[in-house]
Amino acid sequence: MSKKRKSLVPAKSLKDTEEVVTSDFIRGDVLDDLLSKLVRSVEIAKASRGGLPEKIWMKQQFAIGVNDVTRVLERMPVASATHSTHNSSEAQTASGRRRAPLVPLQAVLVAADCNPKWLTKHIPTLASTRQVPVLSLKDNKGSSLRLGHVVNVRTALAIGVKAKDSIVNKTIDEVLKDTKL
Repeated sequence: MSKKRKSLVPAKSLKDTEEVVTSDFIRGDVLDDLLSKLVRSVEIAKASRGGLPEKIWMKQQFAIGVNDVTRVLERMPVASATHSTHNSSEAQTASGRRRAPLVPLQAVLVAADCNPKWLTKHIPTLASTRQVPVLSLKDNKGSSLRLGHVVNVRTALAIGVKAKDSIVNKTIDEVLKDTKL
């Protein structure tokens, strides 16, 4: 007996999706303005963090680093499945323990000066399947250094802003409206 394989032809190839998502870079004065707004909003939000240590507060507000951003994006439901009635806070692990409720990402900031490029190449494609906007930052001054400054680390290749109700999220909303993503 011979088994026939069905070939699945995607409507858009991954390469096409990646080109659409990463073709626009934020640079120059727009980048300076974006990063200064983010630094100000993080400082204001830190002042009202309510006794939490800074490291824990940052972890609640941001996914910092390529691995953390990838992990959060992979745990988010695919965009077509977002209309289902499944509640992610009720998900259980194999051992029976409850998982922490998933906080989706509002936006992802990626430093385009990454070397080697493959470290962050998967993020725009993964984010597009979850309908999370990606802001690619390109700067000859080292966008990874400047991006790290926002979250008080030396360098950061990727930062995911978690969707919470804070001044940081309002700043990201303003930026997304301005860049028309």
